[in-house]
Amino acid sequence: MRVPLDIPPGINSDDTAFASSPAWVDGSNVRFRLGRAQTIGGWESLVSTALTGVCRSAFPWTDNVATLNIAFGTHSKLELFQGGALYDLTPASGFTAGAVDGSGSAGFGTGAYGIGGYGSPSATDYFPLTWSLAAWGQKLLACPRNQTIFEWSNNTASKAAAVTNAPANVTYMLVAPTRQVFALGCNQESGGVFNPTCIRHCSVGDNTDWTTTSSSASTAREYVLPGGGRIVAGRIVGRSILVWTSHGLFLGTYYGQIGKVWSFDKVGDKCGLAGPNAAVIVGSTAFWVSPDRQFHSYVLGGSVNSVDCPIREAFADNLAASQADKIVASSTAEFNEIRFDYPDARDGYENSRYLALAVAGPDAGAWYTGQMARTAMVDAGPSSYPCGVTVDGMVYWHERGTSADGSPLTWFIESADIFLDQNKVALVKGVWPDIASQMGPVYLDVSSRMYPQGDATAYPQITLTPSQDKADFKASGRLFRFRISGNSSPSQARLGLLGADLKLRGRK
Repeated sequence: MRVPLDIPPGINSDDTAFASSPAWVDGSNVRFRLGRAQTIGGWESLVSTALTGVCRSAFPWTDNVATLNIAFGTHSKLELFQGGALYDLTPASGFTAGAVDGSGSAGFGTGAYGIGGYGSPSATDYFPLTWSLAAWGQKLLACPRNQTIFEWSNNTASKAAAVTNAPANVTYMLVAPTRQVFALGCNQESGGVFNPTCIRHCSVGDNTDWTTTSSSASTAREYVLPGGGRIVAGRIVGRSILVWTSHGLFLGTYYGQIGKVWSFDKVGDKCGLAGPNAAVIVGSTAFWVSPDRQFHSYVLGGSVNSVDCPIREAFADNLAASQADKIVASSTAEFNEIRFDYPDARDGYENSRYLALAVAGPDAGAWYTGQMARTAMVDAGPSSYPCGVTVDGMVYWHERGTSADGSPLTWFIESADIFLDQNKVALVKGVWPDIASQMGPVYLDVSSRMYPQGDATAYPQITLTPSQDKADFKASGRLFRFRISGNSSPSQARLGLLGADLKLRGRK
């Protein structure tokens, strides 16, 4: 008797293994496409030289002659990939190297030992150094968090230099389609005092004009967001700007009038941003994770919605304390997915795992996970492949090849405990593999139990080779769990309907 194991796409680890059945409950480096699980693509080195420092931000753009540039902001350097080589763009003056790790935002128990009086909060935020990067024509604008804005003039022989008249301290910088540079969270023009909810932008087309009182025709302006907290980051959506604070979300709308250049209106509350890189835009939709470790989405013209995540518990419970600013949200347009790389306390304090979500197509709503150390990720376009950076500064093209830069690509996916028959004990005598595009051996581990909380019996691992018709073994029980994995170079597999050959043995 052959029973196909037809398991819906997506991983569900928040329910008990029995209650979620049939389901996948764990996995790594496996995505879902057209309803079936398949390995992710491999990665290959972009350059053999490592970046200097821990990279938190990457930004690709092309210049006026279509040369691909990729900027990397680390805790100690600003570097550029161009023409197969790395260049150091770190400003010669005005830049201060920052921290690798965070120790929390202003409040009791944060900051270095001895900061603040006994029982009193520290007055300063302590974050890992992140960068906001953007193109200004063919030039690069780069802003290390809480420092000024720098510009690189598209000459690899020169360093980036501070933008004249830009605010001295900027939380996050972006460039609007109106050719205006925005400083989100910055020094107010009057008095120069830093205000974490202040927004300033330069005049249209002139990133050195930040003065709002120079003439009635100036398009430089200043705004202060209501509601307290602090600005964390912003993103461009169409011709609008989304600005997240630690508490909520604001929508910036361009009017282009002398008396009203931009307007910022609150569109969401209790849905702030966990860190400056924790949001990603796909089309006209924003996806992000908030400080309370919830996932949210917002579509222009709509309202903020919570995104159901059946694998959230492991993420929320294990996110390394005070390291949320390291979370990196990115997209992989080729597979209609978004991804959140984050520091998992089970592995230490650095990014080590990711959660991914299919946001469109037949697999929309399916979540999956992976173990992979990436401190910065950016999608393809204008580059041909997505780009990721490891904690030790190695840069890779992703979704390229079928190995981990020549080393084994490790992956697995594991099912919940599945009833093969609701009423009888089953003897599984083997399986019929259904695997497409297989490269390298695939391993099958089977365990069984009589009751949901009964002891599990594990059976010897089975190796499935390409084009294998059947694998024979014997496993007895009511509930069966299947774990399929690979660890070779190359390694690739797309799973179909694994069929169990079973014989019913009566009630027990």
